[in-house]
Amino acid sequence: MTLRVDNQLELPNPQRRELIKRGGLVVAFMWLGGASRVWGYTQGARLDADHPQFAPNAFVRVNTDGSVQLVMPCIEMGQGAYTGQATLLAEELDVGLDQITVEHAPPNRKLYSNPLLGDQATGGSTTIRFCWTTLRDAGAAARAMLVTAAAQRWKVDPSQCTAARGVVTHTASGRTLRYGELANEAAKVTPPAKPTLKDPKDFQLIGKPLRRVDTPAKVDGTLPFGIDIRVPGMKVATVQACPTFGGTLASVDETRALAIPGVLKVVKLDNAVAVIGEHFWAAKKGLEALTIHWNKGAGAGYSTEQLYKDLADASEHGTPIMGREVGQVDKVQGKLISATYQLPLLAHATMEPINTTVHVRPDGCDIWVGTQVPARCVDVAMKVTGLPAESIQVHNQYMGGGFGRRLFEDSVGQAVAVARAVDYPVKIIWTREEDITQDRYRPAYYDRISATLDDKGHPIAWTDRTTGPSILATFAPGAMGKNGLDSDLVECAAELPYQIPNMRVDWVRHDMPNGIPIGWWRGVGPTHNVFVVESFVDELAHAAGKDPMAYRREILADNPRAKAVLELAAEKSGWGRESVPARHGRGIALAAPFGSYLCVITDVEVSPQGEVILKRAVAVVDCGTVINPNTVVAQIEGGVIFGWSGAMYSGITLKDGAVVQRNFNDYRVLRLNQTPPIEVYLMPSKETPGGIGETGTVMAMPSLANAIFAATGVRLRSLPIDRSALVQDKNALKSVLSAANPASSTPDGVAGQTGIFT
Repeated sequence: MTLRVDNQLELPNPQRRELIKRGGLVVAFMWLGGASRVWGYTQGARLDADHPQFAPNAFVRVNTDGSVQLVMPCIEMGQGAYTGQATLLAEELDVGLDQITVEHAPPNRKLYSNPLLGDQATGGSTTIRFCWTTLRDAGAAARAMLVTAAAQRWKVDPSQCTAARGVVTHTASGRTLRYGELANEAAKVTPPAKPTLKDPKDFQLIGKPLRRVDTPAKVDGTLPFGIDIRVPGMKVATVQACPTFGGTLASVDETRALAIPGVLKVVKLDNAVAVIGEHFWAAKKGLEALTIHWNKGAGAGYSTEQLYKDLADASEHGTPIMGREVGQVDKVQGKLISATYQLPLLAHATMEPINTTVHVRPDGCDIWVGTQVPARCVDVAMKVTGLPAESIQVHNQYMGGGFGRRLFEDSVGQAVAVARAVDYPVKIIWTREEDITQDRYRPAYYDRISATLDDKGHPIAWTDRTTGPSILATFAPGAMGKNGLDSDLVECAAELPYQIPNMRVDWVRHDMPNGIPIGWWRGVGPTHNVFVVESFVDELAHAAGKDPMAYRREILADNPRAKAVLELAAEKSGWGRESVPARHGRGIALAAPFGSYLCVITDVEVSPQGEVILKRAVAVVDCGTVINPNTVVAQIEGGVIFGWSGAMYSGITLKDGAVVQRNFNDYRVLRLNQTPPIEVYLMPSKETPGGIGETGTVMAMPSLANAIFAATGVRLRSLPIDRSALVQDKNALKSVLSAANPASSTPDGVAGQTGIFT
């Protein structure tokens, strides 16, 4: 496939005649709303005999020159979204992946809103779930109309014709017509009320291990990302915001900065300063030369310790919002097991730092950015510039990672404000330090969980209280439940694969103080909830004196998909068939996030010094119908590594109201030489596709923590991993540290030297 980034993408509508001049077939869909998905095909007014036009909700365009263009409703940020969407369309349209071009969808909620997210947005592992019928319907309708047009020309029944690789063939006579030759006639065909989709046995592309369409250009460096954008007359800026959340800019002395060659201008914002230069280096050196004074605000003394204390207090004294209640938890008698879990703030730390290129003019604004929410970027640009929506163009770009960070348009608003101060285009690039210290963080959470066990050690009552903020309340407050519930806070906690007759799962809302910005992080609610639930299930197995795998088998509900992934994971990992050396352990996690079923088993070794060494992972996945097995395997591998990184090294801490971590030296990610073999097994399934992009991350953390417990007997109820807690002989280690550094030989010496083990 040829991939094209069209920065001047024009969608067909009555005001945009350029497409009409080119001629072609536009297959349009209209979202009619409601709880179920109802798609209608609408044909716009004919403008003339040669260039008909449909309503502009286009996913598919077949032009008279034979080219096929697919406008993708979901964004590519490394997860294989464009390959998956193109496969669905191409399968039903009967063209090859090499015959189509892929275009980023422009901002347009009417055309491209994702009903699973309630906005034009990509996230929550919804791309294939959203597009499974949407884009197949689009391709099937286009194919039916093209075939009908050919049949009408030949005066035969459409059932006597077939289509393959963009060519319609009359089977009996062998006559053929290319799609391009049929485009104008197909535009006059009445669209099918309900397009006929292929029987899965006839799939030519779906389910096949196809290469990703964007791989060649990424490998040879020709695929442009947002940070690669170059436009005529462009300058480059970098920015620094107030290090304390909620703080503002007091004053700036720009004398030294303006004396640096290449520095053009210093732009002051309410809570930030930007320096514009001829190139990035000039801008960076200019920013470093500024003398800045900040009004640090009310949160200047806030710390991580205070954050956790506030969460614990809220959990104890706050008003819970019910997520799910079954049976009568309070009346059950048995052995009570309780635990408290605590998870940290997390940064996204995408490999491509935040960047946006903007050109603000009196009559318009152009924005080049990789974003998960293009329509929201228009919204914020309207607010900053005062321009109407039709004067703002967002040219979406490929992203070097999203993980939820680019679901938020805050950096775009900042970039537009900077560009508004000059009359030329400006590319704003955040440094890595700015990216980490001004992120929208995965919130910290505090969980109290308990279970009552019967005489077999099985849970007969279960309570789980999560305490933390709501991201949804600020992102889309209208989507909150009638009782104030943010369903993300209880996802994969309220619905378990296990048979528990009495359950109460609730949430205490405690929003982050002092303007600490929060956002979804890869895996969203399930990443937090599955860590707590599956770690605690392991605790119950230990309390019952049972093997964690056998225990899960015993308490599974009537859930054949969950049982199947559990059994295959046990088989492929060799669970229970081989002895495990000392300080080695194997941990398991089982869950069904985003409509997919997974079991992940992680093998580790823990050194006497507390270092965790990953040895192997086995993942078994039932994600329903698989679109591209290569993509599923890659997403599980990448997601598991992402989750391990978070568990082992990641954690944002606050001191004096500011983020302590600044770069990959103190906000680490897993390195290549630390990554073990990861085996991924896909279960055959005819079920509707589930999500896959975030599932590996969800499963990585609990399987790792459970493996560490198996290796050391130490139960980790907070992350990131505290290596000092895993040291085999702390007294011996103190002696070693004391000899190397006499200043460390205090009763708390080991804890104070945790960093030595990273």
